[in-house]
Amino acid sequence: MEIWINPDCSKCRVALETLDAHDATYTVRRYLEDPPTEEEIRRVLAGLGLQPWDITRTGDPAAAELGIAHWPRDARNRDRWITALARHPALLQRPIITADDGRAVVGRTAQALSSVVTPPGPA
Repeated sequence: MEIWINPDCSKCRVALETLDAHDATYTVRRYLEDPPTEEEIRRVLAGLGLQPWDITRTGDPAAAELGIAHWPRDARNRDRWITALARHPALLQRPIITADDGRAVVGRTAQALSSVVTPPGPA
């Protein structure tokens, strides 16, 4: 399992505490220092079942500079969003947790965190 964090983020600290409380094995990635590539963002989006605009912090100063609030949210502009997230990782919602089985969550709620620390049920 890997968790993308900003150590200054309270939600990230809660996520780490939750993972530790469940004795989860994970790798910490400080995504502002080690930004994800466009391909990594695509993989995370697939695991999340979301679009790039769904995991974009539109209130971030970089979002305002880029004018993201006015970007179309459609298939034709998807790559533009992914490129922006890779170039400006501060735009990413946090924490993002990817499990070894491909599941991913934005770990901002207890329910989301629970979904990655609890093994999935039988198929």
